Amino acid sequence: MVVYTVGTFDLLHVGHLALLEHCASLGDTVAVGVASDEVVKLYKPNVPIIPLEQRIQMLQALSCVDIVLPYHELDYIAICKEVKADIFVIGEDWGKKLHNEGVEKYLKSQGKQIVQIQYHPKTSSTQIKANVRAQQQAGS
Repeated sequence: MVVYTVGTFDLLHVGHLALLEHCASLGDTVAVGVASDEVVKLYKPNVPIIPLEQRIQMLQALSCVDIVLPYHELDYIAICKEVKADIFVIGEDWGKKLHNEGVEKYLKSQGKQIVQIQYHPKTSSTQIKANVRAQQQAGS
């Protein structure tokens, strides 16, 4: 079974590792879609700190990840088809956005599974960035 998940994966942290290891527990192959800076701008206020190519390299180095593909549009269906995803793993903040509803409809029509997970409670890239800013301000 091919398990597919997507994300920005900026400032790789233990929450990302927990997600990817969970994906590995669900199937034989883990495929990861990495959002390009252009895509990230569509749903987050800040672009990633780590360039796309480096985010891809970091994910490729993980033993629990088999395939890493960048995506340059908010169209999850194309890569789901490309990697032949059986399970699509999404985060708790998925929401009812048009591009999300489209892939959900497609996967359900194909008899595929969507698994929604909770994020790691102790860490996030946003929190790491906030901690760095706070330390910089304290040190000024």
